Amino acid sequence: MDNKKNAKMTFKYLYDNYSMIMIFAVMFIVLSIFVPYFLTMRNMIGLVLSVVTIGLIANTMMFALGSGDFDLSVGSTVAFSGVMVAVIVNSTGNVWLGIIAGILAGGLVGLINGFSVAVLGLNALITTLATQMIFRGMTFILSGGRAVGIREAAFFKLGNSRFLDIPAPVWILIISFIIFGVLLNNTVFGKNALAIGGNTSAARLAGINVNFNKITIFTLQGFMAGFAGVILASRMTSGQPNAAQGLELDVIAACVLGGVSLAGGIATISGVIVGVLIMGMISNVLNLLNVATFYQYVVRGLVLLIAIYLDKLKQHSS
Repeated sequence: MDNKKNAKMTFKYLYDNYSMIMIFAVMFIVLSIFVPYFLTMRNMIGLVLSVVTIGLIANTMMFALGSGDFDLSVGSTVAFSGVMVAVIVNSTGNVWLGIIAGILAGGLVGLINGFSVAVLGLNALITTLATQMIFRGMTFILSGGRAVGIREAAFFKLGNSRFLDIPAPVWILIISFIIFGVLLNNTVFGKNALAIGGNTSAARLAGINVNFNKITIFTLQGFMAGFAGVILASRMTSGQPNAAQGLELDVIAACVLGGVSLAGGIATISGVIVGVLIMGMISNVLNLLNVATFYQYVVRGLVLLIAIYLDKLKQHSS
């Protein structure tokens, strides 16, 4: 009887902590065998490069979800920051000023979200949905409704240069995963974020400044979305007002696939990395198989539903 109980507990532990890693490993092996050109160095670099934007933002969405909130404005923030950097670089000729302006523009969106949710007590869903529409509209106004080509070639190095034959954005993504992994696991800020998501009232009683932490999380989310927008603009050599539409759902799906709970209180950086890579693999394989874009939308929607269902199962299990 004890053996059965121990086996059940072991299975539950493995399912709760390593299920997505095992699914990722199985998917990778199967796709490597059956999909032509999947397991090539060129495709592997392309796969990781394709998830740079999602991965950068997932780092901070992990904290937002872990604290019991989420941010639907990140896609618009990416586009807004990309257009902002293009406009500033073209008007001043100063690449660094443009980069700083783009990142600060993203931070402003995050600060507005954080203040509205934490201080004004507004619902995160409605608040970030509103700022999503506001800043997408401002992006079109700023750009005049069309792509803004960037004239300074030096700016393109950020998104297109290579080190050890690996694109710079990939190195940036790897470094960001390390930084935010340390922030989550080895700092008071990370522990407080999960404590707030687990039980906000208990967190307040424990002396955690909930409002300050929420504002910080949303502002950090904005900065990272802004940074991702700057890198995307560098890769595309222009600021695109239509960029990153639907990105927020891909980011949330990646986080939830990686075990971050929609109810808050649970998040791991290893899970987020796996979730981001799974989203990238799905998109990559669909492109390799020449699946039409319309069908890809259906698949991405199904992945989001599966992610939510898995989260529900884990909550029920807990």
